[in-house]
Amino acid sequence: MAAKIYIAFDLGAESGRCVAGIFDGQKLRLEEVRRFPNGPVRILDSLFWDVLRLWDEMKSSLSLCRQRYGQVASIGVDTWGVDFGLLGRGDVLLGNPYHYRDKRTDGMMEEAFKRVPRREIFEKTGIQFMQLNTLYQLLSMVIERSPILEAAETMLMMPDLFNFWLTGVKVSEFSIATTTQFYNPRQRDWDRDLLERMGIPTRILPEIVPSGTVLGDLLPSVEEETGLSSVKVIAPTCHDTASAVAAVPAEGDDWIYISSGTWSLMGVELKEPIINDRSLELNFTNEGGYGGTIRFLKNIMGLWLVQESRRTWAKEGQEHSYPELTEMAAQAQPFKAFVDPDDPLFLHPGDMPARIREYCRRTGQPVPETKGEIVRCALESLALKYRWVAERLEELLGRRLNVIHVVGGGSRNELLCQLTADATGKTVIAGPAEATAAGNVMVQAMALGDVGSHPEAREIIRRSFEFKTYEPGKRDGWDEAYERFLKLLERSESP
Repeated sequence: MAAKIYIAFDLGAESGRCVAGIFDGQKLRLEEVRRFPNGPVRILDSLFWDVLRLWDEMKSSLSLCRQRYGQVASIGVDTWGVDFGLLGRGDVLLGNPYHYRDKRTDGMMEEAFKRVPRREIFEKTGIQFMQLNTLYQLLSMVIERSPILEAAETMLMMPDLFNFWLTGVKVSEFSIATTTQFYNPRQRDWDRDLLERMGIPTRILPEIVPSGTVLGDLLPSVEEETGLSSVKVIAPTCHDTASAVAAVPAEGDDWIYISSGTWSLMGVELKEPIINDRSLELNFTNEGGYGGTIRFLKNIMGLWLVQESRRTWAKEGQEHSYPELTEMAAQAQPFKAFVDPDDPLFLHPGDMPARIREYCRRTGQPVPETKGEIVRCALESLALKYRWVAERLEELLGRRLNVIHVVGGGSRNELLCQLTADATGKTVIAGPAEATAAGNVMVQAMALGDVGSHPEAREIIRRSFEFKTYEPGKRDGWDEAYERFLKLLERSESP
């Protein structure tokens, strides 16, 4: 076949990217067309996304695609989960979408449990409890008697909002809908009863469509601005992690994935959700994936600790690249101190090095002082948390999982990949770093009939990208470190 061009928009917590997927029927090649910054905008005491600027960046990127490639076959958008925009009468956007790290959800889980018991929420949704979930964002608006919620007619998750502005079609794609914590995987629909008992209006819920749905053509106004025409807009796997998992180059069923970036999403791909007392106790989650699969996983704070430390040092006039920080960590003393990456202390933006020191001081550990020691503490703590999650996955599935596939930007961090292999005793296969864009593009290609099946798509990924394998090396000290780490987790979980 003649090479086809598919455009993937991958919007993350730090940046947005427009990526062209060039597929000749055998191999996929990715070209980054444009990258633009993203991040929270603070107004008074609240955090928002600058959604109109993002939309303008996307249109400018499409104009560049027209200039560079002439014609493209399709466009797909993926973003982070849980956040949303509300549309009012005439489909007007009612205010800027809030950022999931905004403090308005502080205390909202406890308020939710007064309305519907925690166990029942999990029974209905299978989703882990995190205060940033859409359910608690909406509940905060109910409690505040938000006039925006009262005026809202439609709720669209972030990628659904951009798809609406591209096509005029108001729907919610399956994988992104499942991040809300009010999608019921057994009913395969929104759990309206849950929302009604929370006092959240159900009139705002759009239809849910499968991953890979062809939504339609670009609106004439978008065609006019960008110069593109006869382009299909496809809802791929619109949650960025679902797109990354769609591109995991795995074979068989004895593997774990880690989609590694600001967050680390670590889990397995299943046909049915695991909703039981143990998965509730462990706070695992059942989110949607391509083909109606379930991504049974655990959210881990991820490289956020390093990213926010880097930002703190930059504000102090000390600029360091990620490779520089990783090299400092490689030279630092191993096993000096650990943190639970998911401690609430680390959730909000701020002085992360000070918080890491505070945590270590509070837990009676040696306090990391240098930049290298702080980054080493973060990376070793992540590797130890990966071991804990891997053991829990094997327990819940009742079988051994031998390989960890690390995809996303974190797959480039060779130190973290080796620490992960050493900590878990498992083979780690790193790559592709551009898994999210690759998965987005492959779902578009399947939607258009250019790729026949998901296994075929994964085979294309395997022959299109380079991978690096890490075997467990020196494991001296890791078991003792893990015992220390487990005591920290016990302390975090104690009342």
